[in-house]
Amino acid sequence: MPEKKKVLIVDDEKAITDTFVMIFELQGYEAKPAYSAEEALSLLDQWKPALAIIDVMLPKMNGIDLAIAMESLCPAVRVLLISGQTATADLLAGYGEQGRKFAILAKPIPVHDLLEHTARLEALN
Repeated sequence: MPEKKKVLIVDDEKAITDTFVMIFELQGYEAKPAYSAEEALSLLDQWKPALAIIDVMLPKMNGIDLAIAMESLCPAVRVLLISGQTATADLLAGYGEQGRKFAILAKPIPVHDLLEHTARLEALN
């Protein structure tokens, strides 16, 4: 039996994180939750996801900085950012000027769109 693809869901809104984990597990993934950037980084010591879905507006460390840190610690990871905040556009533009580009979806995210975007990211491997 092939190994399940690993996906890390990072959002400080527990209901969103837990729902996404359940959705991905039902799709045959091995999914793990993290409710902060710090928790996500500590998971990388023992568990290397193929995909990370990260909320941009996290306390302490924002999701973009987390994505950059994850890419350096786990170069094969594909990142999909999510946000329900309009301020995210300005934040992303600043990182874009530094040559950092990330796929992003606006909350609330229809399940079909979430799965379609993750499939596209996986196809890049």
